[in-house]
Amino acid sequence: MARHERLSTLLDLLAKREKLDVEEVAAELNVSAATIRRDLDHLAEQQLLTRTHGGAVANDLAYDLPLRYKTARHAPEKQRISAAAAALVSNGMVIGLNGGTTTAGVARALAMRADLADAPGLTIVTNALNIAHELAVRPNMKIVVTGGVARPQSFELSGPLATLVLSQLSLDLLFLGVDALHPAAGAFACHEGEADINRLMVNNAARVVAVADSSKLGRRAFARICDITDVHEVVTDSDADPDVTAALKAAGIPVQIA
Repeated sequence: MARHERLSTLLDLLAKREKLDVEEVAAELNVSAATIRRDLDHLAEQQLLTRTHGGAVANDLAYDLPLRYKTARHAPEKQRISAAAAALVSNGMVIGLNGGTTTAGVARALAMRADLADAPGLTIVTNALNIAHELAVRPNMKIVVTGGVARPQSFELSGPLATLVLSQLSLDLLFLGVDALHPAAGAFACHEGEADINRLMVNNAARVVAVADSSKLGRRAFARICDITDVHEVVTDSDADPDVTAALKAAGIPVQIA
């Protein structure tokens, strides 16, 4: 197991158990206790947990993981979702991408489509610094960054400057990354500032496609982005709960399984 995968696993375990024992976790992950101690020390330095004698306990920040620790979670599913989402795009569109590992995957999938290399190309509007950085070298893509204050956990820009820019723009298609998607309650983010910006992107988009792996479905998070009726389609993976997908379809929302 690579270190970034191990760190992500430790944070997942901590979120479920609220405390970890070094010896127990070392046995579970088949690594040395010294390795786990170093990993926990590293996560404690970034204020993602609190070290204790012989282990660690959760703190509030442990439930909103930095993007770099989310990338290994459900990676194959996110790749399939990203490819399926990117196939919905036609040349010349204005595409919105908020922050997140799945929307970053959509950005990469769009960059790989050779048929989008011809004029007029795409216009990409994003509030995610990592997505803008990755696509900026693509000559066939016009990249518009919202401005705003960067949040280290997600690389997303938010605040009045982002609101000012987005209020002047119109999107053909928004790929909406979410922290949770509930068939009755709607789409959610963990951070209220990001939810505000995402909501504005939803309001300014002609079509909204939520891209969410199955672990996000049927759940709620802290800050609501929009009503479920504001979402026009959901792209998810084959592990999605059939009851949840049925509820989405009953609400008139097509669900594409990637």
